[in-house]
Amino acid sequence: MAKKKKKERKFAKKLLHQYRLVILNEDTFEERFALKLSRLNVFVLTSISAIVLVFLTTLLIAFTPLREYIPGYSSAKLKRQASFLNYKTDSLVRELELNKQYYASIRKVLTGDISSVNFNRDSIMALAKNDIEILEVEKNREDSMLRAKVEKEDKYNLFESSIDPSNFVLFPPVNGTISEGYNVEEKHFAVDVVVANNTPVKAVADGTIVFAEWTVETGYVVIMKHNQELISVYKHNSAITKAQGDLVKAGEVIAMSGNTGELSTGPHLHFELWSKGYPVNPTNFIDFQ
Repeated sequence: MAKKKKKERKFAKKLLHQYRLVILNEDTFEERFALKLSRLNVFVLTSISAIVLVFLTTLLIAFTPLREYIPGYSSAKLKRQASFLNYKTDSLVRELELNKQYYASIRKVLTGDISSVNFNRDSIMALAKNDIEILEVEKNREDSMLRAKVEKEDKYNLFESSIDPSNFVLFPPVNGTISEGYNVEEKHFAVDVVVANNTPVKAVADGTIVFAEWTVETGYVVIMKHNQELISVYKHNSAITKAQGDLVKAGEVIAMSGNTGELSTGPHLHFELWSKGYPVNPTNFIDFQ
């Protein structure tokens, strides 16, 4: 027991024994700074410094933007973006469901499955907002006759879509001789009009440029979208004067004719006309002479 107490006193003496830390001038050995220390003081000071350092580091991570650079912490900007995308996704899913209801109602009316149905999409949107506005369409004898007439026309018109020339006037893109006409059997759904090089190519109707780029096979190509689901295509041009997204008036120059592309055999304009996804003969609506 006495031996144990002796060891404890010896340990306490070592722990409390005073040491002197002195800083001297190397040339003159003049004492610049002196500090009395003990092992206990050094241990306490080191512990307190470590605790303060950990505390300050925690505050730095928790309350400053630096935490975004530490693995495991997410950025506030990313959280906002994730919340926004989640909201947009929910809105798109809701919109998709409303569209499905709308198209399902339209399909029922066209097929005659039911006698009346609400197919107004605005009414469906209002229903979701507790503002119901229902439009009832009743099937009658005139509707049945019209559906039968349309089905008969579609049955025997595989390629030609309905364009009313009296209500839709097309402007000639160029004037010249047709070297190769519209031929469904040979899958040449266009007319090739021979013109001099760099002849102005004009828009056949008011519309929007949806494509204006270079292609390997057909050179510079311009595609325009018009009213009544009509598409016009101009190929083998030497230059393009419009860009994608431009609004163009009928008769406005959109390109210069040429002989570009691997499939071109001479200066000409390859012109196509599409209605509702089907090719139509341009000479039925345009006089190229």
